[in-house]
Amino acid sequence: MITRRRLAAAAAAQPVLAAVAAQPILVAATLPLAAPAIAQENFPSRPVQVIIPYPPGNAIDLLVRVLAAAMQPHLGQTVVVLNREGAAAAVGSSAAARATPDGYTLLFAPALVASVLPVAQSTSGLRTDSFRPICQVFNNSMALVVKPDSPIRDLRTLQAMAKERPGRLTYGTLGVTSIPHLAMVQWLQAAGVEMEHVPYRADAQVMTEVQTGRIDVGSIVLGSAAGRNDMRILTNFDAQRHPDFPDAPTAIEQGFEVAPASFGGLMAPANTPPDRIARIEAACTAAAAGESYREAARRGSQPANFFLDRPAFERRLQEDIAVKARLLQGMVLN
Repeated sequence: MITRRRLAAAAAAQPVLAAVAAQPILVAATLPLAAPAIAQENFPSRPVQVIIPYPPGNAIDLLVRVLAAAMQPHLGQTVVVLNREGAAAAVGSSAAARATPDGYTLLFAPALVASVLPVAQSTSGLRTDSFRPICQVFNNSMALVVKPDSPIRDLRTLQAMAKERPGRLTYGTLGVTSIPHLAMVQWLQAAGVEMEHVPYRADAQVMTEVQTGRIDVGSIVLGSAAGRNDMRILTNFDAQRHPDFPDAPTAIEQGFEVAPASFGGLMAPANTPPDRIARIEAACTAAAAGESYREAARRGSQPANFFLDRPAFERRLQEDIAVKARLLQGMVLN
């Protein structure tokens, strides 16, 4: 049985996202206190800081650094990236939520900071309305992988084997309430089967355990499988096939209406003034359309539709909050 206390504790212990090497633009060791907003200020008149709630070197850390550099000419100020990892993204996200809402402290994070953490880590102080979305600039599909010689050939085979051996097949993810974990939970519910969850610290560990046969299936971020030939992708959890993995069928193609993703981007504390949100959105939009960011997105196996403007990002975030609320409630009650 997964209790709310165990769910929160397990989530807090798990780091997220696969490691991707990146050179820093500018990283501050500590988070300075936000200065009060100045009346009639020509915003921005000083550097803007962007908190990422994960350690350096992961996939979205690479993206935020390129985005920060690309935004600087459009804002006329330095954009400083601050890594504030801990508690499965709750530490940095909470710091951003508590910052003075003046546009000088932003958050770069996946939607789970609004849809998952307020439920899974209720003591973090995070709420579903702690942030105002500014622009979506990444969209990571999830995938299921097996070793090349696995007898599991597709999702229907996996479903049949899980029904024959309820609770005996195993799957790995990079942590309880991570998006790969929740993606697998959604598929298990759609398939009407049970499997044993084995959490790890990173996608790389999950794939190693799959490849050695210690677990049957891995649920990972699709991009983590790029360049590997020791994995076979059972499915891509998305509405359409990914151009980097054209042979990987979607779950929808295989008869399961499941397409969870880890999307996100730039956000601001809830009470940030609309005019400053608009200024930052314009800079983010221009930066995301630039060649440097588009090239970083291509290297990170981002789909062509990785970008959403503020209204579309906000609608998608609200939909995700509703979906995750139902999913997490089911996990707690079961």
